[in-house]
Amino acid sequence: MNYLQDFNWRYATKRMNGKPVPADQLNNILEATRLAPSSLGLQPFDVLVIQDPELRANLSPAIYNQPQVTEGSALLVFAAWKNVAPGQIDQYLENIASTRNIPLESLNDFRKMIEGSITTRTDEQVHQWAARQAYIALGYATAAASFEKVDSTPMEGFNAAAVNEVLGLDGKGLSAVAVLALGYRDEENDHLANAPKVRRPASSFFTVYKGS
Repeated sequence: MNYLQDFNWRYATKRMNGKPVPADQLNNILEATRLAPSSLGLQPFDVLVIQDPELRANLSPAIYNQPQVTEGSALLVFAAWKNVAPGQIDQYLENIASTRNIPLESLNDFRKMIEGSITTRTDEQVHQWAARQAYIALGYATAAASFEKVDSTPMEGFNAAAVNEVLGLDGKGLSAVAVLALGYRDEENDHLANAPKVRRPASSFFTVYKGS
């Protein structure tokens, strides 16, 4: 697998052709998303996988009627936690203990570190931290889609309050922070389908500090 070729192949697809993404490929993308790194390993966000055409149509006005929402095959909504409740920390530590077959009590110091990190921040600061973790997973999802030769469009251009309302996220302590449309490019109607990728040259993008 030449991942650089895959990254050059992908672009933020503007029009999609409605072809469904096979379940195995979608599952691979989702699993890559789940395996993304996260601060403290806590994964303080949920990912909603919306394949239902009617629900995507209902969401479309909140995402400014961008055609990929309804022309694609699935829509991933990355919803960051608004805060971190003690029960969520408990569930995380219990998962660690169960997965690694270690006593829950051995994680007491780790629990204190997590609680100390959370309690020193406001709810808004916690939410912004959670949103940054969601963006790391968004990057993994976008990369995985390119490996699967599935087109994708990451989106920030939407009315979060309206998306939250349609999906009932406020009552779940969540707020949408990013959206990823998945599908296949419509080469006839997407003016960027065959356009060369434009990025800053490496010479001006990277600043390299070499040791002596």
